[in-house]
Amino acid sequence: MTAIEERIDRIESHLAVQQLPVRYALAVDARDLDAWAGCFRPDVDMGRHGRGRDVLRAHIEPLVRGFHRSVHQICGHRIEFTGRDTATGSVYCRAEHEVGERWIVMAIRYLDEYARVDGEWYFSRRREQHWYAADTTERPQDVGFKGWEGAGEPALPGAFPSWAAFWKET
Repeated sequence: MTAIEERIDRIESHLAVQQLPVRYALAVDARDLDAWAGCFRPDVDMGRHGRGRDVLRAHIEPLVRGFHRSVHQICGHRIEFTGRDTATGSVYCRAEHEVGERWIVMAIRYLDEYARVDGEWYFSRRREQHWYAADTTERPQDVGFKGWEGAGEPALPGAFPSWAAFWKET
């Protein structure tokens, strides 16, 4: 591959990877579980649950039944290539979920791993960290930054060693 071909491949790869979080968000909000699972590599590793998109789909279906409407807004995306066919990334997202009578807002960062399989880019792994989840009528601090049971534990400040160092008294 020539230098220019390598550069074009990198640009095309960057654009393809950049679309994955958008495709993911659209699929979640449309409840298109096949499109959602299709964002992941065919042999996605689901740990103790097994491997493959069918396993992923079976895992995520009950989770999305926990909320009715949703809106996932992609706010930023950093991509770092670790090889010709692999990359990592960090995606910021503001997500809103209708949970019963509540409207939950979440500030999320996804930690992603990507792989090119048979010429197509996919998620290999996607981990979620969130700063808060709160109903629009609540302040995140008032609900301990986790105002929705489905949100899990908030990431900050423990997720970033630099956070504690920044606030440490000198």
